[in-house]
Amino acid sequence: MMRSRKVKIVTVYLLTIFFLLFFNFLLPRLLPGDAILAMYSGSEILVTEEMYSELVKLHGLDRPLHEQFITYLIQLAHGDLGYSYIAHASTTDLIMNALPWTLLLVFTSFILSAASGIVLGVESSWRRGGRIDKLLLVFMLLIDGIPSIAIGILFLTIFSLYCGWFPTAGAVTPYSNLVGLAYLWDMLLHLALPLATLTLSQIPGDYLLIRNSMVLTICEPFVLTARAKGLKKYKIKYFHAARNAILPFFTRIGIRLAYVITGVLFIETIFAYPGLGLLTYEAISNRDLPLMQGILTVSVLLVLLINILIDLLYKKIDPRVEYAY
Repeated sequence: MMRSRKVKIVTVYLLTIFFLLFFNFLLPRLLPGDAILAMYSGSEILVTEEMYSELVKLHGLDRPLHEQFITYLIQLAHGDLGYSYIAHASTTDLIMNALPWTLLLVFTSFILSAASGIVLGVESSWRRGGRIDKLLLVFMLLIDGIPSIAIGILFLTIFSLYCGWFPTAGAVTPYSNLVGLAYLWDMLLHLALPLATLTLSQIPGDYLLIRNSMVLTICEPFVLTARAKGLKKYKIKYFHAARNAILPFFTRIGIRLAYVITGVLFIETIFAYPGLGLLTYEAISNRDLPLMQGILTVSVLLVLLINILIDLLYKKIDPRVEYAY
């Protein structure tokens, strides 16, 4: 039964990937205007009629749409995401150079915000109606109403421009030739403000989800039984109540990571952090269609990979799922 469930999950995701790749291939071709002229509009190259014809053949735009799609899938299977004629570099190389910085920012932020949101949500719900609960709830709702771009600008203005404690841009200091611990410290200084911005903007959602789930779980019979046994308070909170209240959080992980990966665009642009967000902004600004298409492909595959891993591992997180099939 579990094997058939896994096959069903994998099949659904494979079909999803196929349709998303198809729309990713199709959408740039449905945009108004000429793709070749749009591709070279930001460059200094003058496209003559002869060059235009050669470029159409080079990109395979003179072939039927289904042949173009098959070629696109074959190139994708070989790790070829196209060529950026604005940056004069392979799209795959550009994305692979930017991806590690985005993954470092996103997953570090995810760990910090999840840990903070879970602890604060558990403690707040345990003191429901008290002063700490009210203060935390008001603060989180206030932070939740502030866009991450505003938080980033505020941090940049205060801590970088005014106080001078952190660098204003980049992931490392250029031409510094730092190695070892000095390089690591320099990298952490550049990471601090983007990480703080992304983490702070994500904590309220985690906090509110855990708090609301804990409020319902605290009233469950197994929690009352644990109290009646005289167990220590921290064991009741974290080993009994929180263990069950945290389950909706794992369901939300896939959606949340998808939002973070797309939302990081603004934060990386503000701090000129060289990840996928900044690369996306540059691709859009320069109308670099192959690069935009490649970034979208990688982002979609990354989000779907995370979701399929969560679906396959959810039985370990909540064994009751096995009996639902």
